[in-house]
Amino acid sequence: MPERKTPEARTGLAPFRSAELPAPPRPRGLAWLGVVGPGVIVLGASIGGGEFLLGPSAFVRYGLVLLWVTLVATFLQTVFNTELMRWTIATGEPAFTGFMRTRPAAPFWAVVYALLYFLQLGWPAWAGTAAGAVFFLVFRDLAGPENAGLVHAFGVGTFVLCVAILLFGRRIERTLEILNWILVVAILGTFLVLALMFVAPETWVAGAAGLVGYDPAQGAFRFIPAGADFFLIGAFAAYSGAGGMTNLTLSNWARDKGYGMGSVVGYIPAAVGGKQVRLAPTGYIFDATAEAMGRWRGWWRIVRADQWGIYFTGALLGMILPAVLYVTFIEAGTDIRGLSVAAALADAMATRAGALFGGVIALMGVWILFKTQLDIVDGMTRAITDILWTGSRRVRRWRGGDVRFVYYTVLVGIAAWGIIGLGLAQPIVLLQLGANMAGIVFVISSLHLLYINTRFLPEEIRPPMWRRVALVAMSVFYGAFVVLWLQGLFQP
Repeated sequence: MPERKTPEARTGLAPFRSAELPAPPRPRGLAWLGVVGPGVIVLGASIGGGEFLLGPSAFVRYGLVLLWVTLVATFLQTVFNTELMRWTIATGEPAFTGFMRTRPAAPFWAVVYALLYFLQLGWPAWAGTAAGAVFFLVFRDLAGPENAGLVHAFGVGTFVLCVAILLFGRRIERTLEILNWILVVAILGTFLVLALMFVAPETWVAGAAGLVGYDPAQGAFRFIPAGADFFLIGAFAAYSGAGGMTNLTLSNWARDKGYGMGSVVGYIPAAVGGKQVRLAPTGYIFDATAEAMGRWRGWWRIVRADQWGIYFTGALLGMILPAVLYVTFIEAGTDIRGLSVAAALADAMATRAGALFGGVIALMGVWILFKTQLDIVDGMTRAITDILWTGSRRVRRWRGGDVRFVYYTVLVGIAAWGIIGLGLAQPIVLLQLGANMAGIVFVISSLHLLYINTRFLPEEIRPPMWRRVALVAMSVFYGAFVVLWLQGLFQP
């Protein structure tokens, strides 16, 4: 097909080629479960960081009044996610490729986003925190400093298992999708049952009021608690929802799911059970005819279901349900961060409600954090693979152009670093560090996404004004938290 000389090729990447937008599926009833998917993966990843660790740490310490942060963050992230999918459905490219199409040069943005990915998610904090819950399951006690060596060993084992799972399947994206459906349904369902059993009516009222920043105990709005630790609050804000690079990887999963032009571009297959697939390094674009715009609206219907129906709703419930349980069982003002942060609720419930409930919570903690680490390992490997695949002809020619060799080479490097990283600091410290980096990612990438969607896409499919305003608001919202936690680092 002839190549077109257009602005998207000014940094050295190949211009878009022309292709017809594939027809969208038109599911009904239970068929929707097979059509949505990227939102389920991102939701599964979000539950493990913010909803199960950082959110509870903030709520136990400062109260449910902070739930307003979750509502605002989840709304802005859902708009952000749909704009990521706008780019991928229109072009078949991950957002990272779109960013590499902007000045000053493709290699510059490749290095910037690869570095941001490493600084946010290069720390295997989820495997490390899962190890604390594993310790509780085995020994029925919270891990202390004297147990650090054993907890580290559990963390390494958890991390290695995450890497091993990514070897199997046909499409890696499909494997993650299935596992996350199991995670989301089981975890949210269990949390809902436990919350209905144990949470008092006044706690539910406090949670509902907290969504708008109102504190019933003080009879006033209280958006930011006095003396707040903004390193914790900033991390909580970033991981209310998915967080930074995890959101950005949504577009890679949408490409591999075959959304829009993604079905033309190709996908990354698994090593065992997959087959060699041609993965185009850059994308396509379609002419905005009446027929194409009808197909576009069909794809947008799927995006709305995937993001507003699955991600937005699930992320809110995933934060609210654990929050009301934590503040019910753990004394207000307690700092639960430490080696046993993932088992804090399990220990409290075992003491007050019985060993059975403590065991259920500990088992959920292991599964949630293990699954989150799995998603993050794949996401980081996938993003770096796509950046290399797009930016280097030499990489695309290596081993006969089989993208699996690139993916699994990157995976080996990430696995080696992860084993080393587990010994650098307590996992919850690494998690807070990564989450605060996610805030910086949102400040940059929301404006970057606004630029590529309004600069390189045809006018007929560019975002409406309210979405453009929301992307700017997102940059300002997270920028405020970044400024606050940076100020806190330099003040006594």
